[in-house]
Amino acid sequence: MLPHSYEVPAAIVFVLGGALTCFAGYRLFRFVLAIYGFILGAMLASSTVGASNTWGMVAAALIGGLVGAIVVTFGYFVGIALAGAGLGALVAHMAWTQFASPEPPAAIVIILSILGAIGAMLMQRYVVVIATAFGGAWTMLVGAITLLSGRGAVRAASSGDVWILYPLTPAPNQQWVPIAWVLLGAIGTAVQLGITARK
Repeated sequence: MLPHSYEVPAAIVFVLGGALTCFAGYRLFRFVLAIYGFILGAMLASSTVGASNTWGMVAAALIGGLVGAIVVTFGYFVGIALAGAGLGALVAHMAWTQFASPEPPAAIVIILSILGAIGAMLMQRYVVVIATAFGGAWTMLVGAITLLSGRGAVRAASSGDVWILYPLTPAPNQQWVPIAWVLLGAIGTAVQLGITARK
């Protein structure tokens, strides 16, 4: 959670960080881990502070983000497993929402996360390339949808309103989002394998 006045800057960070991750994630994997650790830590820490405490939310987001970045960066191999697990969870959510209710059963998410983590450890290079390409593509989409929605300027003007990040459902009922994600992720994978992740 962040105050709405921070929605546009956060969305810009999402777009830029997502682009860097999508197209150069393997080469800059430790930096990418720091970015996503920061985002995850900021999301978790800022959600523990009351919505009326603007400076408390910002401080919690910064402190939580720094702790998240440090933890994920130093856990490099754990980070690879987490990247695979995160990709597995994202695939579970994306596939399930196309055919059934918005939330997949926990067992399916857990199974696909475990399979993703095992696959990431066995085939590190390719899984890191694919995970960063598709994870970066999704992050870019979340930021771009937030920027293009036009709600940020209106909500930023109202005091006490809070922007809550929904990273798995940035645009409900928009059928083009999964297609754009797959295309952008495939392009990012091709760029990394052909240019930025070559040995």
